[in-house]
Amino acid sequence: MRDIRYVEAGFGADAVDYEAAWAEQRRLHAEVAEGTGSETVILLEHPPVYTAGKRTEPHERPLDGTPVVDVDRGGKITWHGPGQLVGYPIVKLASHVYVVDYVRRLEEALIAVCAELGVKTGRVKGRSGVWVAADDRGRERKIAAIGIRVAQGVTMHGFALNCDNDLAWFDRIVPCGISDADVTTLSRELGRDVRVTEVLESVRRNLDRLLAWEEYERSPDIDHHEEPPTAITYGLTV
Repeated sequence: MRDIRYVEAGFGADAVDYEAAWAEQRRLHAEVAEGTGSETVILLEHPPVYTAGKRTEPHERPLDGTPVVDVDRGGKITWHGPGQLVGYPIVKLASHVYVVDYVRRLEEALIAVCAELGVKTGRVKGRSGVWVAADDRGRERKIAAIGIRVAQGVTMHGFALNCDNDLAWFDRIVPCGISDADVTTLSRELGRDVRVTEVLESVRRNLDRLLAWEEYERSPDIDHHEEPPTAITYGLTV
């Protein structure tokens, strides 16, 4: 097992400003890349904020002029805020682990977290993140988003798992550039409140397992709807 340090940076009233967390990511990234710092996963909540990756189109931004932080990750626009667990792994990729495999490992960890809570999820081919399949309750819906950056073989940015956040924030944007699917939370799928703090132990345990760079059994993709996708989003850059 690799020795990865976990930092629970702030939740609830102690939620961490996005740009402050981004600066801390850059500091840790430089240390890990130089070999002077420990591999770290930052876990936190943010105050409400929209962030836009490099491929965000103008029409996907908030139409009311709400401020957006433009960031150096892949993917498109998303929202972070209360009730959403955000994780920023700052880790060095093994020589046999390609960037797309790293994204798949993050997805696999979050799929396992959801399964432990009783929510069946999976991947949708051609789209990053973790999804609930379309059913009699609605269309395919994203429960976790992933957007990363890799530089000098070290990762930054990461994932956002919707626990009990207000989904109305997503109404102002085209989340991740995908207009033919919806967004959901663990609380909505389970019909009970699921706080961010409830999932922390499971997230840490499953990240430890998947970031050990050992072989794993990949979960099957979920059945995809018949509509053609409007965008393909890995949410990563090298």
